[in-house]
Amino acid sequence: MGKIKIKRANTTIDMTAMCDVSFLLLTFFILTATARQPEPLPVDMPASTVQIKVPDTNLGTLTVGDGGKVFFGVTGPNVRINMLNRISEKYGITFTDDEKQRFSLIDAFGVPISRLKDLIAMDNTQRIAKGVQPGIPADSTDNQLREWVLAARLATAEVNDQQMRVAIKGDAEEDYPAIKKVIDVLQEQSLNKFSLITNLRVAD
Repeated sequence: MGKIKIKRANTTIDMTAMCDVSFLLLTFFILTATARQPEPLPVDMPASTVQIKVPDTNLGTLTVGDGGKVFFGVTGPNVRINMLNRISEKYGITFTDDEKQRFSLIDAFGVPISRLKDLIAMDNTQRIAKGVQPGIPADSTDNQLREWVLAARLATAEVNDQQMRVAIKGDAEEDYPAIKKVIDVLQEQSLNKFSLITNLRVAD
């Protein structure tokens, strides 16, 4: 008796549609992604085993490094514009709508208020050049950092109806007095709760 031949199904899978979808998704993510701006003051953060995530919104970040230089940044373009308006009133310096818009795109900065217009006029490459930003003054006679933090807190509350969280990102090699100066600025405003940004270290 002869064997019955079983018809074999074609095992070839047409991947054309899958490739098309993959490339469409890849193109979408590339076009919609926001490029992260380089930091004007890169710091080598100390390591710790704490894994609490820093929030992405309503956050003000104080970066300390390079011999005590202090840089400040706050999340949200609308918050930045509101903050700049308050500083403009405080120091009697007028900013154009174009300058406000350009400032709203700056993640962090570190210049005295008298040099802020020059910084805004620069492009990203010029801003991060070494020596361009000397840090925000935080001396007892000219504590501009205190005014920036206060303006950012008021702006966050007005724009987002939320309290601003504060994070300090200090260089691992920075002397403690430089960090203490920033903490004193926060404590003057009764801000005794803040985060310290660190690199993750594997627990022993």
